[in-house]
Amino acid sequence: MSVTSGASRADLVADTALALLAERGMRGLTHRAVDETAGLPQGSTSNVARTRQALLELAVRRLAEREARVLALHEMPEPSGGTDPVVDALALALHRALTRNRDLTLARYELALEATRRPELRTSYDTTGARFRDQLTALVTALGSPDPDRHALSLVAWADGLMFSCVAGAYETPPLAAVRQSLRELLAGMLGS
Repeated sequence: MSVTSGASRADLVADTALALLAERGMRGLTHRAVDETAGLPQGSTSNVARTRQALLELAVRRLAEREARVLALHEMPEPSGGTDPVVDALALALHRALTRNRDLTLARYELALEATRRPELRTSYDTTGARFRDQLTALVTALGSPDPDRHALSLVAWADGLMFSCVAGAYETPPLAAVRQSLRELLAGMLGS
């Protein structure tokens, strides 16, 4: 596994944990497996994250950092420019999650399911995910949504459903144009435009 030069040991451990989650699932994520996969001396992962819970929380934090770069919500066009540029940017971000970053999406589903069984992980998972929900709520508010919280939830549910169906389900990833069209229709229905 390669890591960009200058990456910290914690980043290497977290990135390797995410890769293992995508490849082997939750049962394949162990301290020893991270050490071996990352080419680290035995016990290195334990020095960074002593317990399994600490390793999972480290993975959740790193997942949020990496997904923030993939989704790039902070780089969304200004809603004052109209819905089309926002639709284009959101569709591109979603398509990247389905294609180039498929493994990251798989790791997120593994962590999301594990968080349903570990209340302490649920807290960490929900806290890191709140910034995405808040940004999306602000975006639909700026687009003129009459019910931003409900519409943000609908967008998240639609996007998560599409990602799950294409990454873990029976559907193939649609072309970018199809993602864009579906998102445009969804937003038009919400915004009444």
